[in-house]
Amino acid sequence: MVIVKDGRVVAQKGYGYANAERQEPVDPARTVFRIASVSKPFTAVAILQLAEQGKIDLEGDIREYLPDLEFDNPFGEPVTVADLLTHRSGFEVRDPRNEDLHHDFDLYVPMEDYVRERMPPVVRRPGSAFMYDNFAYLLLGLIVQNVSGQPYEQYMREHVFEPLGMTGSGFELKGDVLERLATGYDLANQPIQPYAFIPTIMPHGGMLSTAEDMGKFMLAFLNGGEAPGGGRILSAESVAEMGVYRHALHPLLPETTYGFEAPFQLPLAGSSGKVLAKLGDLPGSSVMLLLIPEENTGVFFVANKSGTLRELFYARFMAAFFPALAAPAELPAFEPSPPEELAKLAGVYTDLRLGSLVYRVEVNEDGTLTLSDALLGPRVLRQTGDGLFVDNLMQRFTAFGTDDADGTVYMSEPYLNPLGYARKGDDPAGYADVDAASAYAPYILALQSLGHYPNEPGLRFEPERAVTRAELVYDLLRISALEGSKTETYAFADIAGHPLAPYVQRAYEMGMVIGDGRGNFAPDRPATRQ
Repeated sequence: MVIVKDGRVVAQKGYGYANAERQEPVDPARTVFRIASVSKPFTAVAILQLAEQGKIDLEGDIREYLPDLEFDNPFGEPVTVADLLTHRSGFEVRDPRNEDLHHDFDLYVPMEDYVRERMPPVVRRPGSAFMYDNFAYLLLGLIVQNVSGQPYEQYMREHVFEPLGMTGSGFELKGDVLERLATGYDLANQPIQPYAFIPTIMPHGGMLSTAEDMGKFMLAFLNGGEAPGGGRILSAESVAEMGVYRHALHPLLPETTYGFEAPFQLPLAGSSGKVLAKLGDLPGSSVMLLLIPEENTGVFFVANKSGTLRELFYARFMAAFFPALAAPAELPAFEPSPPEELAKLAGVYTDLRLGSLVYRVEVNEDGTLTLSDALLGPRVLRQTGDGLFVDNLMQRFTAFGTDDADGTVYMSEPYLNPLGYARKGDDPAGYADVDAASAYAPYILALQSLGHYPNEPGLRFEPERAVTRAELVYDLLRISALEGSKTETYAFADIAGHPLAPYVQRAYEMGMVIGDGRGNFAPDRPATRQ
């Protein structure tokens, strides 16, 4: 933990062990941590540096800085550098895969090779919707490399870390850095074997640092970009630009700045826009960076174990030292939405980034909404502003908004994935052979609404048509945005050689299917389509 206030470090201390087996205590000056997505503000700093030099136009098309990169964009608007910075690129989600984590520290995979292989298409109008986007910050790192003519990790060392005296920070996990790396622990307190990633250098989440170094960064940022020792990384104007929230479905729910996001929602609080936050998570690493520019205060927290400690700390810290920022917002008077406006919000929503997160919104007779999902169940939303609602679960805000260009309705929900919108599905056209009163109709029509089935009038669904058990498993995984298993050893003897065997195996690994108890699954036995 490091806390800075008014230009000086007021608290810097390590708690617990960097390695519990050796009882090696955490040393804030020496122990190296993976700071995960807290890497992103540093990548944003590099982009702003190059923008100050006139080498990057933040509103410019990214193709200008990534000339060798090909991707589909069916919209009439380009993806800009600012879109990448604010997680509003419109790209299809491309998060790291499980197989990107490995234990071969001699393996080197360049950023450009990884990007070329995984490059997503644009699937939403650029600038229209917020979806937390790791790949966008990987592209920003590649832009830094292309524009500066230096390897990304070298640029960061020379132009960011050295001016601030951050001698324990970098993006290369080797040598002394690897030796000083804190051992990560899982939720059962078991040590996690040291690991590396593909690509080897990760501008979006691969930075390594000490708590003391992060204190130096906070002091410089809160001092207009200049370190106490005189090193400067940005102009005061660029630092101010990094602190501006760029978009929101409602003013009380700001989303992103250049490099930062809004902090955790506190009950009914409306001051998130005065706090800059960045969270990071990797196996065995939980990180939080907080900056409150108006109070000249910064907090850095890192633990070599995942969990909820940082969330609990944030709530207690704000209540103790900045209670005005944690207090309920004073909401202006508003006209409740008429029934026809609320009716536009009703329907099925899917998370832009996590396709398995599906919500249903229903309008109640008393003007409230019921929001339901499979993980938290139903909660009632009471309107408190234009497009703004508060739930009865933990008194958090939920907001709705409409893209004026195409009428798409989006929702910002505070619990399951606050880092991105959920998109309302299209109104389902229905099927001639599916009775609206059927017990299966809400589920069939929800799948049609979300685009898993063609959404055109006059179609037939054939609800009694048979599908095989393997096809049913495939459909369940596909609509949940899950892939088949990569293993070559199957749990069931009768799926070897079957084209859908990887999906049946994945369902087995997830506990969805158990077979017949005799080692078989019967992949081609029929079930009815509905």
